[in-house]
Amino acid sequence: MPLRSVFGDQSGSVSDQILSVLRAVRRHLAMDVGFISEFVAGDRVFRVSDTDSPHNPVVVGAHAPLEQSFCYYVAKGLMPGLMHDASENPVAAQMPVTRDLPVGAHLSVPLRHGDGEPYGTVCCFSYTPDRSLTTRDLGVLRLCADMIDSILQKDGDAARERAAKRRRIAGTIDAEALALVFQPIYRTADGSLAAFEALARFEPALGRSPDAWFSDAAEVGLGEALEFLALRKALAALPDLPPRVKLSVNLSPAALASPGLAGILSGVPFDRLVVELTEHAAVASYARLREVLGPFRSQGLGLAIDDVGAGHATLRHVLDLAPEFIKLDMSLIRNIDADSARRALTEALTGYGRRIGCEIVAEGVETEAEYAVLQGIGVTRVQGFLTGRPMPLDEAAALPLTGPEALTGA
Repeated sequence: MPLRSVFGDQSGSVSDQILSVLRAVRRHLAMDVGFISEFVAGDRVFRVSDTDSPHNPVVVGAHAPLEQSFCYYVAKGLMPGLMHDASENPVAAQMPVTRDLPVGAHLSVPLRHGDGEPYGTVCCFSYTPDRSLTTRDLGVLRLCADMIDSILQKDGDAARERAAKRRRIAGTIDAEALALVFQPIYRTADGSLAAFEALARFEPALGRSPDAWFSDAAEVGLGEALEFLALRKALAALPDLPPRVKLSVNLSPAALASPGLAGILSGVPFDRLVVELTEHAAVASYARLREVLGPFRSQGLGLAIDDVGAGHATLRHVLDLAPEFIKLDMSLIRNIDADSARRALTEALTGYGRRIGCEIVAEGVETEAEYAVLQGIGVTRVQGFLTGRPMPLDEAAALPLTGPEALTGA
């Protein structure tokens, strides 16, 4: 794993780990300077450097031809890894760096790829000779090199995994290989069809849930692009759905704050659209989010806070964004007919929503017993397998406006 990746696209935490290991071993060996070099296109490049002195002679990023460095000769076995006094070694004595720094005692261990090929070194040196150094000290430096190799290997694996995710997601976006299904939402007052939630579906053979796809996309910087692909597909389906039935779409705070959102929503009948915001992505600024949403909401766009009851963040969303809809998480609804704690919390959230004028939507309703409790509590809308599984657009478009028997008692 080349070191340059640590200082390119990789996180600072990896660099910090490597520097900590280098500093610890340098101080243990009582050396003046420690550094890590990489061999790149015939040059030795300094990647990490550490000293306790105000002036560090080893500048990160500086480079020179390999033949002018101790690193190259040590890696090739042409110079010993341990020198008590570099000036006594015939090769080192002829190199200008030995007297220019100067280099007294020197310890160096190669970093190697899995095939044994050296790609850099871990080195420590003092400005004066040190006769006390032993092969055991060289072994300590070798342990340091092994630790650095391990850190780089793990980071390299993570980088390759990120690259694979990015390729997979970018390919999906380019091919628009995302399907939508629509799950009905019904009013409890009369059992009528109120809305559909558009839900993204991906290639099932890859074994990734939709949430995982969007999480991966956000991790590799493609979250907005994937969300907007799903949004465009959802909006294209809106004319096929029954009139006056709303369409609910999921968007992250980052997507809502994007300058590209206005163009996608241009010409959309906002009175038929609801945006669902979940707690899974942090809101950087509620004031900014209110400012962005203001013009859309003034034209009729509805705002729903999803997964309320699953964590504290959704309650903050409710308090700071004043939504039109509060969607109760399915973890609250499951077996609510037999669980007094779930019922008490659902009653409290429903009562709060009623006082601030919100519609209360219960997600994940699966049994008639659950529905009966929710209706009694005052939940105004329900969504779940009891009333309808997610379905293709043609089935959603043909769905009757009256609810199923479980709601109407017909």
